[in-house]
Amino acid sequence: MFGLGPFEMVVIGVVAVLLFGGNLPEVARKLGGSYREFRRGLNDVQQQFRMAEYEAKKTFSADSSPSKSNTIDADDDEDVDVPSAPKFTPPS
Repeated sequence: MFGLGPFEMVVIGVVAVLLFGGNLPEVARKLGGSYREFRRGLNDVQQQFRMAEYEAKKTFSADSSPSKSNTIDADDDEDVDVPSAPKFTPPS
């Protein structure tokens, strides 16, 4: 977890007990609540970005959909140059 070994976790635990003593459960509860609120806020921001992305894609796809006035005739297809990659020739 977080790249910490067992020894480092024990040291952190001892320091926490020394600093907070009997208030350690209350401090841990407050820290957990703060983390939970942070995650909720982060999830709300992510959801807003997803909704904005969805609306932008929906708007873009609606704007770029072909209408009857923009249809291409079969005769126009012959004039279009299709890009192609050069043909591979092995060295002799």
